[in-house]
Amino acid sequence: MANRYPNLKNPHLKTMKSDFLYHINVNVADTDNPTEIREKFGDVKVVCMGGTKNRMLALAEHVRTLLGLDDKQELVDIAEAGNRYAIYKVGPVLCCSHGVGMSTMSVVLHELLKLVHYAQCDDPVFIRLGTSGGVGVAPGTVVVTKEAYNGYLRNEHEIAILGKKVLRPAIFDEQVAKDLMTCSSYQRDYEIVWGNTMAAECFYEGQGRLDGASCDYTEADKMAFLQRAFEKGIRNIEMEATMFSALTRHVGVKAADVCVTLLNRLNGDQVLLTKEQKEDFEHRPFTIVGEYIKKAVMPSK
Repeated sequence: MANRYPNLKNPHLKTMKSDFLYHINVNVADTDNPTEIREKFGDVKVVCMGGTKNRMLALAEHVRTLLGLDDKQELVDIAEAGNRYAIYKVGPVLCCSHGVGMSTMSVVLHELLKLVHYAQCDDPVFIRLGTSGGVGVAPGTVVVTKEAYNGYLRNEHEIAILGKKVLRPAIFDEQVAKDLMTCSSYQRDYEIVWGNTMAAECFYEGQGRLDGASCDYTEADKMAFLQRAFEKGIRNIEMEATMFSALTRHVGVKAADVCVTLLNRLNGDQVLLTKEQKEDFEHRPFTIVGEYIKKAVMPSK
């Protein structure tokens, strides 16, 4: 079978003799023949992304154990010199931090997409693992996203390009989502749902919270909005899904979003979990995505 590496949608890349992926500190010195990049990253099958460096380090350790790889060597942050994001490579898996929100994630996502392009990775899958606020689901529920909605409750991502409003569909790969749901089918003590996700521009007013520094709406307004969201099949709210789904779909790369809920927003705005509960909840997407990775990397097992 022919290699199905991402071709992306930027004709200008073909005119560049070199490409310095500045924010992750990876230099593609010769774009026509990036041998070193292919040798280092060409085996990557899954790119996992999450908010913080510590969470991605924990995920990298989890994946290393799952795949039975050498656990004696210290995991190295290969993007450390960039001083913005963290990237750990564990066999055919990259675990990358992306910060909070669409703007910070879009920077590293563009560069990671270019990285797998230059490395000629075979049909890589990008998966975001994160936390979110639930909408009508219990804290600790894991939501595998079907479609992403913006703050206007529209199934699209809006971006200003050269002074013009550009709208792109915000839809994740259906087969990857179904495969993730299959990985979650065995017995657990928490619920896993396939639902829609709202991605907000900010944590407070953009999500209808009442506890920010500014709030010009009533609790009744908030509850009416959340009810509208629920009726559209939205089961959680975070801050990345529309951009993530729209950009990956636009360039022809498969992607998925797997987030645990830390609270039910229909019952309040504050995250009131113990440290132990928060750690347990944050690990739940690891388990599901870990099983997916095992099947992707070791399909016979």
